[in-house]
Amino acid sequence: MTEHPAPPWRTRARSRTARQPLSQEAVVDAALAVIKQEGLGGLSMRRVAQELGTGPASLYAHVSAKEELLELLVDRVSAEITVPEPDPQRWAEQIRDVARQAYRIYASHSDLALASLARIPTGPNALRVTEAMLAILLAGGVPPQAATWFLDRLFLYIAGDAYEGALYAEKVRASGQDMRTYWDRLLGQLRTYILSLPERSYPSIRAHVDEMLTGDGDERFEFGLDLMIRGVADHIPPR
Repeated sequence: MTEHPAPPWRTRARSRTARQPLSQEAVVDAALAVIKQEGLGGLSMRRVAQELGTGPASLYAHVSAKEELLELLVDRVSAEITVPEPDPQRWAEQIRDVARQAYRIYASHSDLALASLARIPTGPNALRVTEAMLAILLAGGVPPQAATWFLDRLFLYIAGDAYEGALYAEKVRASGQDMRTYWDRLLGQLRTYILSLPERSYPSIRAHVDEMLTGDGDERFEFGLDLMIRGVADHIPPR
């Protein structure tokens, strides 16, 4: 049969790219894209569905609710962390390296670190990291109770520091300034304010304002990390 041409006034149908099959992995990918664009505050099941070009109801076959989605997101970024085989002679260095990785990874995903707070990690990737870090601490001689509590406090420290960094990054974006200009201005104003305080009431703060304001976020993170590792090392019994 000869194909009949369409009349010129008829609108041609748009060619559509075939939609990728929906899956839990695709939902998590889309959620990460939303967070990158809008932060954790912009994340909703409706917004993720919009990112995927579908309706919110279709997501629930793969993710039960936003709470589960947050758990999946935290576990997904945990997959980016690599962990070594325990070396008793290098346990502190190994813990420090994994902690730095976790900090950098959270910092690279906007304010996703907030989703890890008040949420016990039970996903396979998070458990893999926890198991490896616990094995490193135990191999180094840290007693089990101290090792488990240390990991709890360490992950809280990492998430809190990364989240605060995300909050400041948003303030920098909102200011329209580059990072260096923003911080130079803020710290300059803060220094001027502190030095204007009455010395009788705040002698220590005034005297050490420069020490209080020195160092960037990475330097301060390393300082806190070192304090924590030295602290847990004190729990290792004498050999």
